[in-house]
Amino acid sequence: MMGLRAWFAARSLRERRLLLVALALALVTLLWAGIVLPVRDALSSTRERHASAVDRLGTTMTRVDRLQTVRRRPPLTGDLLEILRSEAADAGFALATVDRQGTDRVRATIQSARPGALAGWLARLEARGILIDSATLTDHGDRTVGAVLVLKARVA
Repeated sequence: MMGLRAWFAARSLRERRLLLVALALALVTLLWAGIVLPVRDALSSTRERHASAVDRLGTTMTRVDRLQTVRRRPPLTGDLLEILRSEAADAGFALATVDRQGTDRVRATIQSARPGALAGWLARLEARGILIDSATLTDHGDRTVGAVLVLKARVA
């Protein structure tokens, strides 16, 4: 250490000032590269992971709420065949055939319907407690579809 002090003292005033400025700049650079950048990168990564986790949590909570809503819906009460006819009439669909298949299933045929309206009606049926066991849709080429549906009542 004494050798370094002697070497520094032997420098002119201008060289000593330049060496002190260079030492200060090197110290600031080392602090910036060794502490500030890694901490900033870690915080940025943590913020991204947190935002992603919050997004996943929101999505999961929405899915759980939907599942709990479905689970809380009461089972269908009444005659499935009559409810289906009533719902179809309310939605403006003409049922070509409606046949009972056992005690809890109904097979229905719709000759022509708009796909969007049919999908909305099927969603309302599911919300009411009528489940779609199978659905076969046939495109007529004129923006309408024919449907063969097998529906059943939700049980508790």
